[in-house]
Amino acid sequence: MSSPSRRTSTPGALRVLPGGRTRAGAVWREGDPLGDRKLCDIGPLDLETGGHLSAVRLAYETWGTLAADGSNAVLVEHALTGDSHVTGDRGPGHPTPGWWGTMVGPGRPIDTDRWFVVAANVVGGCQGSTGPSSPAPDGRPWGSRFPYVTVRDQVRAEVALADALGVPSWALVIGGSMGGMRALEWAVMEPDRVRAVAPVATTALSSGDQIAWAHAQLAAIRSDPAWHGGDYYDVADGNGPLAGMGVARQIAHTTYRSAFELDTRFGRRAQDGEQPLGGGGRFAVQSYLDHHAGKLVGRFDPGSYVALTESILSHDVGRGRGGVAAALAGVTARTAVVAVDSDRLYLPEESARIAAALPGSPDVHLVHSDHGHDGFLIEIEQVGAVVRDLLESPA
Repeated sequence: MSSPSRRTSTPGALRVLPGGRTRAGAVWREGDPLGDRKLCDIGPLDLETGGHLSAVRLAYETWGTLAADGSNAVLVEHALTGDSHVTGDRGPGHPTPGWWGTMVGPGRPIDTDRWFVVAANVVGGCQGSTGPSSPAPDGRPWGSRFPYVTVRDQVRAEVALADALGVPSWALVIGGSMGGMRALEWAVMEPDRVRAVAPVATTALSSGDQIAWAHAQLAAIRSDPAWHGGDYYDVADGNGPLAGMGVARQIAHTTYRSAFELDTRFGRRAQDGEQPLGGGGRFAVQSYLDHHAGKLVGRFDPGSYVALTESILSHDVGRGRGGVAAALAGVTARTAVVAVDSDRLYLPEESARIAAALPGSPDVHLVHSDHGHDGFLIEIEQVGAVVRDLLESPA
C-alpha cells in the first residue's frame, strides 16, 4: 500500500514579467503604479558599519496638512514586513490595505484632520525605498551586494526625509515592534526633534532569545536553493526563495501570536476536509500558518526580509553610548511605553526596562490581549487611548 502524498507546493503567488519571467511577491519597481506613495531621493548614506550607499531613495506617504510652523507632524514607523501604506485601501501600487488604518485617519486616535502624518518605507525595504531589489550603480539589482544596514542607519535616512519635507520636529514618533526600535533611536539620536515618543511592543536591544528566533528565519531563506546567495533577482527562472521565506514567516508568525490563542482557536482540530493522522493532511493551525506564509510571499521580497531581519539584530540603543540606561537617560521627549501582556516575542519585562531607564521612570501601559505580540495591531481601543492622551498632554 502506498503512503499518502505530502504537500510540496510553495504557497503564495508570483508576478509575471515580460518574456515569461517571474519575480517573488509584490516588490515595487520603477514603472509600477505609484499608488499613494511619493519618492524622495535623499542622496548618499554612509552606514554605521562602514558601508556606503551612493544614492538612497525613500518611498513615503503623508496624510493631513503640515502646519505653517511644522508643529503638527507625526511619524509612524512600520514593523518588519510593513511599509509606508499605514492607512488606505488596497489598489494599484498597494497589494494590501493600510496596516494600521484603525489608528490613523480622520477622527481616529492619530487624527489626520489635525495631524500631518508621515510614514516611510525603511532603507532595505521593497516598496519603493532603496533595498536589495533596487538597482545598484551598475544597473543590476543590489542582491548580495546590498550592505548591512542598522536601525540607526534607517533613522538617519528618515532624518534626511524630515529635512526634505520641512519638518523641524515631530509632535510624536510612534512605532510597534521593529518600528518601536526606530522610534527609540529617534528619541535618542535627535532629542531636539522629538517632542513625544511611543515605543510599542518593542525592546531597547535585541536579546539572545530574539536573535535565536531570527536566526532560524534567516536560515530558512538562505537554505532555499532559489536563494542563489542573494542574487536571485536576475537568475533565469526569477522565482526567488519563496518557499524559504514562507517557512520564515511561519516561524515568525508563531512568535507574533500567543500560545493561548493558538490553543483555544485551533487546538488539535483538523483542517476541514483533511486527515492529519496518517492521511497527509494538516491540523487547522498548520493550515493557518500556511495561509500567512502564502500571504507574505505574494507581497514581500526575501532579500528585504533578510536585510531587515539583520537590522533588527543590530538593534541596541546603548551601543557606543555607555549602555541602554545611559542612552535612554538622555531622552527629553514625553513618553508612553506600551506593552502587550501576552507578547512572547518582546516581553512586557523588556518594556519595563525601557521605562525604568527613561527620565522619570514612567509607568508601562499594559495592553491586555489574547493575541500576543500582534495585539498592538488589534487592540486599537486600548492602544489608541494611550496615543490620544500622549498627543493631548501638555508639551
